[in-house]
Amino acid sequence: MIHATAIIDASAQIDEGVEIGPYTVIGPDVQIGKGTQIASHVVIKTSTRIGCDNKILQFSSIGEDPQDKKYAGEKTYLEIGDRNVVREYVTLNRGTSQDAVYTKIGSDNLLMAYTHVAHDCQIGDNTIMANAASLGGHVHVEDWAILGGFSIVHQFCRVGAHSFSGMGSVIAKDVPPYIILNGHPAKPHGINKEGLKRRGYEEQQLRAITEAFKLLYRSGLPFADAKQGIEELAREQPALSLMSDFFATSNRSIIR
Repeated sequence: MIHATAIIDASAQIDEGVEIGPYTVIGPDVQIGKGTQIASHVVIKTSTRIGCDNKILQFSSIGEDPQDKKYAGEKTYLEIGDRNVVREYVTLNRGTSQDAVYTKIGSDNLLMAYTHVAHDCQIGDNTIMANAASLGGHVHVEDWAILGGFSIVHQFCRVGAHSFSGMGSVIAKDVPPYIILNGHPAKPHGINKEGLKRRGYEEQQLRAITEAFKLLYRSGLPFADAKQGIEELAREQPALSLMSDFFATSNRSIIR
């Protein structure tokens, strides 16, 4: 299951059933869970925790030092959950001591070719980053979010759950949950209705989310008033709590 040409540090912990392809290099303090498949020519540098049943394809760079001039060699980490697919030439960097100390990727995510996850990013579950989508440092991407090909997200931004960015989107502010956006700079265009239907959202929930979108983007209300209106709607429709909770913890302005 481990090719003879693979180079594996003696301190690495490799569970049973892990496959490691030719010329792959696995450095110190790396843990890899059972059922994970690592193709040829992958580099997993150091201090990386990889869960079970992941697929990491050729030429990926995993757990490399942060691209941050403040980084001074301190011990930092990358954590990857279960059942993720990491395609060719993906780059995943460790965290920094200035933030969470670790970069974290949840479970059941698809990171397509050439995507980049910078230091201290936190990615939830069931997300998709299409080809060449890139996250600056400290970005948070919530569950079920989709970033279209060549989308770029500015550092410290948050991308809300169930949101969808079109190809080539340039995101420099927080993206509320459920929103479809596109452009340079990215602008909101509606709610991710088809995606929500696929995930079991019912018509009543979709109507409430649409009403919240109109309050936020079509009513002409100041943000504080629109936010209050959505909080009131959330008392009747729990699906909107994702939006009201997001606004309560957002440290940057949102896309409007």
